[in-house]
Amino acid sequence: MSASRPSAVRRPSYAVRAGTCATAILLLTACAGPSGSAAGPREVRRPATASAGVPGPQADGAQGRAAPRPDAARIQPGEIPALGLRARSAIPSDSSQALVVTGDGYNSSLSTAVLYTRDDPALGWRAATDIWPARNALYGWTDDHREGDLRTPTGVYGLTSAGGLLDPPGTMLPYNQSPAFAVSGEGLEGEPLDGSFDYVVAVDYNRIPGASPLDPERPLGKERGGGIWIHVDHHGPTQGCISLPEDRMRELLQLLDPAKKPVVVMGDAEALEQ
Repeated sequence: MSASRPSAVRRPSYAVRAGTCATAILLLTACAGPSGSAAGPREVRRPATASAGVPGPQADGAQGRAAPRPDAARIQPGEIPALGLRARSAIPSDSSQALVVTGDGYNSSLSTAVLYTRDDPALGWRAATDIWPARNALYGWTDDHREGDLRTPTGVYGLTSAGGLLDPPGTMLPYNQSPAFAVSGEGLEGEPLDGSFDYVVAVDYNRIPGASPLDPERPLGKERGGGIWIHVDHHGPTQGCISLPEDRMRELLQLLDPAKKPVVVMGDAEALEQ
């Protein structure tokens, strides 16, 4: 049963201060859908046919919130607590870094993030950071992301490149510093967007792994959305991206190591527990 669709919400007015025409178009769609497209349902149940947790191309808040956990009886030493069998199995065997972003609910824009590492296969995964507050898209999550749906795609995706307006904070990832990352205007709740793209990590959803975050190529087609980034929190919901506080973004960039094949595992708690 499909939910009724509310009237369209006001979208942020992005003003790109520099960059080529193609770059301007990309920044308008990074974390955003085309202006004027209809907004999706605010509160819906997860579709019964959804494949929870790991759809799409796989990897080729408030302070103090506890990360949701599946049934403790299913958790084995060395496993990531927030993940069920399906989500764990989707992490590539050669990956030893995983940023796990756990949404508060299918329709929630609040989430938490923890970076895990498994440097010693015999010991398995361990938390390399504290629990960080994070945000996702206005309407929550989706297992079938489409351009402008104001939901963040669930799944496991590579983290292969970074960039931003500011100098790289000692990151090992390929980093594209460019004035094209400058952005202004207001977010979906009227919050200023300045500084949101000071640091970004590109999520390899519908993009060419390793390309600059500004690369406009969409291998699955533009209708499947794109420009999904991890970027600086602007104190409001995103249009599809994940956002972290600025100090946590700097820490993440310093920790991610391309030799460890880092991935992001992201979705609402129900999806990740599968």
